[in-house]
Order: sequence, then structure tokens, then C-alpha cells
Amino acid sequence: MDYKSAGVDIEAGYRSVELMKEHVRRTMRPEVLGGLGGFSGAFSAAAMKNMSDPVLVSGTDGVGTKLKLAFLMDKHDTVGIDCVAMCVNDIACAGGEPLFFLDYIACGKNRPEKIAQIVSGVAEGCCQAGAALIGGETAEMPGFYPEDEYDLAGFAVGVADRPEMITGERIEPGDALIGLASSGVHSNGFSLVRRVFTMDEQTLGTYHDELGRTLGEALLEPTRIYVKALAGLRSGGIDIRGCSHITGGGFYENVPRMLPDGVRAVVQLSSYEVPPIFKMIASAGQIEETMMYNTFNMGIGMVLAVPQTQADEAVRCAAASGDQAVILGCIESGERGVVLQ
Repeated sequence: MDYKSAGVDIEAGYRSVELMKEHVRRTMRPEVLGGLGGFSGAFSAAAMKNMSDPVLVSGTDGVGTKLKLAFLMDKHDTVGIDCVAMCVNDIACAGGEPLFFLDYIACGKNRPEKIAQIVSGVAEGCCQAGAALIGGETAEMPGFYPEDEYDLAGFAVGVADRPEMITGERIEPGDALIGLASSGVHSNGFSLVRRVFTMDEQTLGTYHDELGRTLGEALLEPTRIYVKALAGLRSGGIDIRGCSHITGGGFYENVPRMLPDGVRAVVQLSSYEVPPIFKMIASAGQIEETMMYNTFNMGIGMVLAVPQTQADEAVRCAAASGDQAVILGCIESGERGVVLQ
């Protein structure tokens, strides 16, 4: 009896590490100390030395049941982007710069080529966010996960200068709401999506004119990373007073999280066109509008509060970073919360 006969292939683990090294190398920053394979990842604090009051900002999350689609479609090179996005977008919401990322992959059987595909997506997400992938763990857990399935989660650390953090405290009546477009469903609400559509190859592989691709391709589209968009807005002089990442809980749960007491966010639903994928989900599942906005991002991945005088410029700055933005509504006096009208 040995470890391999018990279901854990140590040699496959070594092979996975070798295959992922080329992807990890793409994400390196000057502050990274050492290489892949140590017991810990080391990152120099030099990135903070010019800040007046540096604050570490962290985020952790997973991909959730969106992974079920990756299993069915046998496509594993984009879910890593989702994993990174869910962490670094939260850091960016606080005005932080993501510095480094670590991933955790748990699988029923370590197939090195598949693990390398997953890590290639993680590396791509890190490149988009400007974060270094400095470590991680691949755990082979036979009997706990089916052989062809895995889970993926991650953890990111960033830094912000305390005087420049986005806290929401300065939001006031009259401020404008700016919405940054999402790339699709992102990585939330898939437990509902999987009840709405039959999860099989035929359904996911069906082409839809309104989507311009198959249903599976539209649903698996990776989460947009907004780190560079927010940095571009701030470097362009936009005063971002509040920022909300629209994840699980949709508009109703997430928008109020950036608001101080005494104000409410008023979202004008006519300010933008809801993408076809959400209309398809609502129609196929006979889901009421309120529930849709309480579950999905509905085409808006980030909501920002900026001074009204900067609203038009914020839209232009976002476009310069490659992000579509709209003036979504405004801030009014009232009970803390969000109104969709």
C-alpha cells in the first residue's frame, strides 16, 4: 500500500507545478522575493514606502457553482479569472491596489494539464489586476471530490494610503451614480441559473442570435476586473466617494453597503439597456424583476458615487480605460438604501 494506491499521486503534483510555472511567471512584480515552490510567498513592503499611512486591504472568495458549467463544457482556462476578479474588485472598491494573490485548488484527481489550465486563468486575472501570483495550493482529495471535479478559491492582498481610501463617508445628496458595465453574469447567481436552464451539452451548446454565441459561452464569460478602470478614473481626477461591487445579492444588497446614513441611492432603470443574457434568464425562469435585481448584476458590475459635476467626465475616463459606463442615477436624502425606478 502506498499514497498513490490511496488515490493521491505525488508525481502528478510535481508535474502540475512545472506546468504552471510559465503562467505564474507572467504575473511577477519587482517586489516578489524568491520563486514558486517555497513554503510561503514573500513580497517586499517597498510598494508602501512612499505612502503617508499605508493600509493593507484583503479579499477572499471563490468561483462558486459556476464551476459546474466549466465541468460540463470541459473548459477550465477562464474560471481562474473569475476567482481573481471576485477578490481584487473588492480591494479596488476600497481604493486599494492589489499586490499579490494566492489560489487554492481542491480536486478529486490531480490531472496536471487541467490544473495548468486553471492556473493559466488565475495568472491572466492577476495580469489584468496588476497583482503577482506568489503562491497557492493544489490539494488532491480522492473520495471527497469526484475525479472530474474541483473547487477553486483565492485570497488577495492590496494596499491603500489611508487618506485616499474610498469609504463612502463623503457621499452626499446630489452626487451622481456611475455604473460600469459587467461582462455578463460574472460569478454570482449560478445556483439559480442552473435551475433555470437544463445543464447539459445540448442546452449549453445551443447558439442564440441575441447572445451572438452559445448559451454556455455567454454564461462562462469571465468576470470583468475593474482595477485598472478605477485607477484610471482616479488618476483622471475623478473623486470617487463611494464604490460598490455588484456581486451576490445584486443591487439591493450591495449598493447600500457604500452609503452613509441619511442618504439613499436612486437608480434609473431606463439609463441603460439590460444585456440579453439577463432577459433570457428572466424569461426562461419566469423570474420577477425585483428578484433579478436582488440576485444578479443585471449588466452593471460596479456602482460608483461621484460629484454631479464630474459625472460626464467619469463616463469619458472609463471609456478611455476600455470600460463602458453610464450615469445610472443619483444620491438623495432619505433612509439608507437603494430605490430602483
